[in-house]
Amino acid sequence: MTTTTKPNHIGRKIARIRELRGMKQETLAEELGISQQSVSSLEKSETLEDEKLESVAKILGVTKEAIENFSDENVINYFNNFYDNSSPQGNSFNQGMYATFNPLDKLVEAYEENKKLYERLVQAEKDKVTYLEKLLNK
Repeated sequence: MTTTTKPNHIGRKIARIRELRGMKQETLAEELGISQQSVSSLEKSETLEDEKLESVAKILGVTKEAIENFSDENVINYFNNFYDNSSPQGNSFNQGMYATFNPLDKLVEAYEENKKLYERLVQAEKDKVTYLEKLLNK
């Protein structure tokens, strides 16, 4: 009995990572300085030169190795593990539904900052009026 392994199709991996990043082919093409059709054929390629792979990886915000080792199964496992490790009490990844600050304090801080900004704007307008009055009196 023989088993065949799936080929390491770099183009499909690039396409999948691009999609997960929410990037369109046109955007990737623009960043690479090539046409959208070239990106389409790049994503259909089973292999890619290292230099081209490096530039694609940089634009996608991942490493060349991340593209080479990418698999949908790993992505699913990552998110499943992240979800499984999340608890209502919180942990190192998820602080749960409890605020780590007092929301009223944040509201008061925002009010104070807005009040200072308003006072500075009012003062600037008063300064303008004073300046214009001086100009009129001359």
